[in-house]
Amino acid sequence: MPKTRVEDLLREFAPRVLGALVRRYGHFDTAEDAVQEALIAAAEAWPRDGVPENPRGWLITVASRRLTDLLRREQARMRREDTVARWVLPEQWRAPAADRPPADADDTLILLFLCCHPALSPASQIALTLRAVGGLTTAEVARAFLVPEATMTRRISRGKQRIRDSGLRFALPTEAERADRLAAVLHVLYLVFTEGYARTAGPGLLRADLTAEAIRLTRLVHRLLPDDPEVTGLLALMLLTDARAPARIGPHGELVPMAEQDRSRWRADQIAEGTELITRALPRGAVGAYQVQAAIAAVHDEAADARDTDWAQITALYEVLLGISDNPVVALNHAVAVAMSRGPSDGLARLAELAGDARLAGDPRLPAARAHLWEMVGERVAAREAYREAAARSTNLAQQRYLYARAERLGDPPPAG
Repeated sequence: MPKTRVEDLLREFAPRVLGALVRRYGHFDTAEDAVQEALIAAAEAWPRDGVPENPRGWLITVASRRLTDLLRREQARMRREDTVARWVLPEQWRAPAADRPPADADDTLILLFLCCHPALSPASQIALTLRAVGGLTTAEVARAFLVPEATMTRRISRGKQRIRDSGLRFALPTEAERADRLAAVLHVLYLVFTEGYARTAGPGLLRADLTAEAIRLTRLVHRLLPDDPEVTGLLALMLLTDARAPARIGPHGELVPMAEQDRSRWRADQIAEGTELITRALPRGAVGAYQVQAAIAAVHDEAADARDTDWAQITALYEVLLGISDNPVVALNHAVAVAMSRGPSDGLARLAELAGDARLAGDPRLPAARAHLWEMVGERVAAREAYREAAARSTNLAQQRYLYARAERLGDPPPAG
């Protein structure tokens, strides 16, 4: 079986296997180590021997054996005489036999809410969920938080230790508990999707495995909370954004900006579903950030051509979003929308106000936006230098190539005199 197919299967099953082990044995931190060892074993064995008939069961069996070994090693290290049975799931984590899910149940949603338990700090909630449920590496999680990898390693370790020490119950939260965890859950899913759709580093721009997993998990939450407008808004946002993915990459792996994309390649079924979801969600009460972002995505997707985009409506929606969230990237996108609806000079003035925002220091999006607007007003030299600055800041190779190509297209300045 091709290596990429095996990797897809392992990413799909990893959180389900971890959920099954935590339900059965407890010890979140040790269970995750055991699952990682099982995934390594599968990555070696499956391409050679073929994928087993029940890949989830294979992984659970191997991970359970690894977990037993790890716990025995821990016993020896701590010189305890207890048997491995002492380490099984505590009583408060056990459900009555009649309430237990079937052996093939997907515990991913329970694992998701466990990682977002209020006993953890918000930063640990998001980091741990990205690592354990979203399948991101520690390095990718660190980039999402803009912190060193060593810092993120410690943060994730503390989160796992807190879960281990707290005796948290492995079950879906009650209705009262759910509200406290939902904002963190949605933010985690948003970050997983964003990392998949606009990869922070590496050779390619897209990671379809992450976007698919984020959409799958968001569908699970939406199934649980179908009347929550922000859950609906987030699912709509993901579908409407991911619909453009087939046209976002050129034949040689290059980035294709939205204005130049072949819109016939956009996924019409996802656009229809996303538009229907956000249309239903908006009239339900207080409007949240995900609903507004989904509405912006719908306006983009509904335009048959880039020239038909209703930039005035998008500008107005970004102004609503600015009233909800103090986010510099929202302000940056608003500036671009202003440039498209009212003129590039107005947009450049707004970008200048963001130049001193420390949260955008080192972010390639600010100089890239500035370059685009300089190009619109005919300032080729300033645009070229801004494109080069954006490329130097980017850690994604596809994005770097695109930005350098834009700079080169503008050419060198004409000789003086």
